Amino acid sequence: MQAMKSGTCLNPWIGSMMGLGIVGMTLGATISSRQSAIALPMQQDQTSPRLVAPLAQLPASLQGTTITVGSTTVPIPWERRGDRLGMADLPLMTHLGLDLQDSTTPDQQPVLWFADEADMLPTWFSNGYRFLDITAWAAQQGWQLTPNGTNLRLQAPSGTVTAGRRGKQVWGDRLVLDVDRPVLWSFDEDATSFTLTLQATPGSSFDPALLTTGEGNELNSLTVATSGGQMQIRGTFDETSRPRVWSLPNPHRVVIDISQVDVVPREIRWAPGVLWQQQYLTVGDRPFPVHQIWLSLSDDTRLEPIWSNANQLPGITPLKTMAATNQAYVAINAGFFNRNNQLPLGAIRRSGQWISGPILGRGAIAWNPQRQFALSRLSLTHTLTTQQGNSFTVNHINSGYVQAGIGLYTSVWGRTYTPITDGERIITVDDNRVIQQTPASAAGTGAYAIPPQGYLLVLRSFNSAAQSLPIGMTVALTPDLRPPNFANFSTAIGGGPILVQNGQIVADAKAEGFSDAFAAQAAPRSAIGVTTDGNLILAAIHFSPGGRGPTLRETAEIMRQLGAIDALNLDGGTSSSLYLGGTIINRHGSTVGRVHNGLGVFINAPQ
Repeated sequence: MQAMKSGTCLNPWIGSMMGLGIVGMTLGATISSRQSAIALPMQQDQTSPRLVAPLAQLPASLQGTTITVGSTTVPIPWERRGDRLGMADLPLMTHLGLDLQDSTTPDQQPVLWFADEADMLPTWFSNGYRFLDITAWAAQQGWQLTPNGTNLRLQAPSGTVTAGRRGKQVWGDRLVLDVDRPVLWSFDEDATSFTLTLQATPGSSFDPALLTTGEGNELNSLTVATSGGQMQIRGTFDETSRPRVWSLPNPHRVVIDISQVDVVPREIRWAPGVLWQQQYLTVGDRPFPVHQIWLSLSDDTRLEPIWSNANQLPGITPLKTMAATNQAYVAINAGFFNRNNQLPLGAIRRSGQWISGPILGRGAIAWNPQRQFALSRLSLTHTLTTQQGNSFTVNHINSGYVQAGIGLYTSVWGRTYTPITDGERIITVDDNRVIQQTPASAAGTGAYAIPPQGYLLVLRSFNSAAQSLPIGMTVALTPDLRPPNFANFSTAIGGGPILVQNGQIVADAKAEGFSDAFAAQAAPRSAIGVTTDGNLILAAIHFSPGGRGPTLRETAEIMRQLGAIDALNLDGGTSSSLYLGGTIINRHGSTVGRVHNGLGVFINAPQ
């Protein structure tokens, strides 16, 4: 997205959708080519050269998680290194309105704030965030930054709101506030409401009724309140819409758009090996918002499965929490799970170890540090052999999917195992020897210890096998992985169905054991794909404006449009979430369900 020039469309976000018949309107505001008469105070002499140590070599002398503007505190991680101060870029954009522009290098980020031309801010990486060095830029704006523990107080020159207006647009609703100078604001939203707090007071000509009166297309209600040198605007809107706040210069304006067309086209080289893109892609006559992270894996950019609790496999948590806990810079939700008992339902493999095994021969994707990939329907069973020569098939490993037979649970599952079904019999094996047989209690009750160097065999409707597994019996497990070449890959994740294989659309849900209802569903989707040049695409696809989510086949077509020659569907619906630098970028966080596992991107970038 380019910096706006005089005479261009007021909103390049809406203007980009003109091909869909959606046109931005200005509500009578004009763009003037004259320079602002307001002089911005300078806090330091920008012409005097200073010797500053390279950011990558400066330790983080102070860190925090919140910033207070006026009486409002917003969640923005910040970090001070030497005499430089950085703020996490996506939370900064979300809450304080610095608009990130397209970029071609990760160490410099162009931003817009009440300006026609973007300013370039240096970056550094730490603890899962990309920080923008705002030291000199903030001084130019007259901001004062005061750390207080883990909070940073931000003070800026106050302004005056001289006028306000609202109008219904073909694409939604627009609110415009005229201000006498660039003013700091903070913004917060949930699924159906927003609060905009400006460090400004109303001027004598400001009439709040021009904002609060009238019907909206997407806007349901609006209130304006003033207190303590701040103006606060609260609005409610339909759950299919999203608000966006942005600024314009000459004259200075703050604009709030509420629309179902909520994706700003972006192409930002965010980190080494990481490209952030978002756009609308059309299948048939229906446009879908597609948020993407493109990855070029290397020793410095790794993709690994993550899950909610490092000490046990059962459990679910928001992807944002999971990513932050693991200090991942990027994350996407991954495999399926049972939301009721919070157990995994698909393949998870990390560092050559099966964390959870595949089920029902569903699709899985695997990769290794050499940027080699494999995509196939996957199965894994084990043959259990006793010293007496008896053998049994072990159906699944560390899985919430149960059927009659034998399940295998290792210490990766956790310290203990709780029965999933009634009537289970638990065989404890340590050092390849049966040491205990236990009739289990009812499903969901009891906790049975898993030996750190052993495992549990859980017999379900198969008590006859217990006779061949008396205490003291020596046993051995032999894996049977199909296709066998997946053993050559240290990392894998399961999902399904396979969307694209060798450039051809597959999307055969029934062949992978999914229900007819699942196969026909139109819903938000997450997917992973591989391109011809060996890059990975992590994609989240949401509702078409005012309409439905994509079907599996439409998702496959979108992945192929992006250039994927192989692609796998991941868990979708409320699970579909794409995380970047502390922020869920494909939807509002309050609409995201908790998930069992995801894929995290770990970057060895300059710290």
